[in-house]
Amino acid sequence: MQNQWALITGASSGIGFEYAKVLGERKYNLVIVSNEQQAIQEKGQWLKEEYKIEVFPVYLDLALPGAARQLYAYCQEKSLEVEVLINNAGMFYFGEVLDQKSAQVEKMVLLHLLTPTMLCRLFGADMKKRGRGYILNMSSMSAWLPYPGIALYASTKRYLKSFSRAFRSELYGSGVSVTTLCPGGVATNLYHLSERMQKLAIRLGFMMRPGKLARKGIRAMFRERAMRMPGFLNHLFLPLLLLLPAGFVRWTMRKSGLLPKTNQK
Repeated sequence: MQNQWALITGASSGIGFEYAKVLGERKYNLVIVSNEQQAIQEKGQWLKEEYKIEVFPVYLDLALPGAARQLYAYCQEKSLEVEVLINNAGMFYFGEVLDQKSAQVEKMVLLHLLTPTMLCRLFGADMKKRGRGYILNMSSMSAWLPYPGIALYASTKRYLKSFSRAFRSELYGSGVSVTTLCPGGVATNLYHLSERMQKLAIRLGFMMRPGKLARKGIRAMFRERAMRMPGFLNHLFLPLLLLLPAGFVRWTMRKSGLLPKTNQK
């Protein structure tokens, strides 16, 4: 593994850092990327000392146009052959589209759509030439749920699911595998839940610990699975959620206060 490199976006915390730990255990050298400068440097140093591997921590905002090309150029400059690409960086907020600032909407679209697509294009081409590589794209269970309040999040994750499946087919027979991970709730700071609520959700089976999810994702990737949605309850509840009428979903969310009430005409 001495010359094998893995690139992980959003690796300064949460699932991304857990991915880095799992691959560090496998003695992959790492390129870890985040928009949190101090955190990514600290995590990079920890990974280097813990697993005795080479680690390049990269401070970069992936929600900017041209970020993917900048990251690819960085790896080219250092002659790093990336064998594993994990597009993990993401963001989440709950609220209707018209209530969000335009800059916030643009940021999510760039981070979830443009950057991972371009990273797949740039690094995927090199992998295909070498005849070997693994790509893991982080979608979500919400990709099946076009609900109000998560319109942007769910639709961008649906794009990643669809793109990844088609890209996998295009690379069939090339030695490059593309896997899509579609988790439900994960106990990270993404949803801004308190630690007490996260622990409760884990006990009830509605959330998964990030370390457990990372191991399942890496296992699926190296087994060249097309898609994985970890969690028994996710498989159980998803068909039921898909049967709910859109009107009932809107009514429930507005009654619960999750969405603002609107005047009916």
